[in-house]
Amino acid sequence: MKSPATTSFPTRCGRVLRLLGHLAIGVFIVATRYSRLAQAERAVVTRRWAQHALKILGVSIKVQGVNPGFYPPNTLLVANHVSWLDIAVLNSCTVSRFVAKREIRNWPLIGWLAYVAGTLFIDRGNRRDASRINQILADAMGNGGCMAVFPESTTSDGSGLLPFKASLFEAALLSGGTVQPVSLRYQRPDGSLLLEAAYIGQISLFESIGRVLSVPQIEVEICYGQPLRAGDAGLDNRFLLAEQARREVARGLRIALEDSPQPNSSSEEKSQA
Repeated sequence: MKSPATTSFPTRCGRVLRLLGHLAIGVFIVATRYSRLAQAERAVVTRRWAQHALKILGVSIKVQGVNPGFYPPNTLLVANHVSWLDIAVLNSCTVSRFVAKREIRNWPLIGWLAYVAGTLFIDRGNRRDASRINQILADAMGNGGCMAVFPESTTSDGSGLLPFKASLFEAALLSGGTVQPVSLRYQRPDGSLLLEAAYIGQISLFESIGRVLSVPQIEVEICYGQPLRAGDAGLDNRFLLAEQARREVARGLRIALEDSPQPNSSSEEKSQA
């Protein structure tokens, strides 16, 4: 079987230089005027920056389903998690503020950028922290915000779908908002799954970036599933919301899920401990 084509060394160097320049522009905008912009203006800046970053990396977007809008109010976007590219991919179509693990806040430069951009950081080892984040999420959504979470709580290679943690779905119930499932599939132009995009295992961030830079063309299929109105019949608790959202994401990924009994609150709390 023929090995997939890779980019040349000069092409990779060119991408790195352009990406660093683009990152510098982002830092300048955030440091000088981002905090003074209205939310709608921030969304425009964020989407443009994300779209150009993906263009530099040779990433194209293929949209399936109905995009809920540029910055849909009172919405909780939930997606499967494959790569550090996921945030730029989602923001290139539907701009959101994200919830991320606390450790990212300490990453050089990236942690600061994420913080200024409005990312909420959660301590996944502390069950009580979910209640604090849920209230912040609910307040932000209730004030017209679009928030995004990766309920698998870790990354996968994109060939399957891990169980969803239900805790942060409580925010949608508190705000009376909409849960928007989104499926992300990284693939080659011929439609075959692209494993090089996955940021998993013991691979470092720099190694992952190197793998992405080596791929000539990356296509990301974004599939927007059926919106779920929190509180509707059959969606009136966070476990039901999480399960139905997972089924919608799996459908977009063309993955068949085995039927399993609904979790209860005590079993989930043990799994998150």
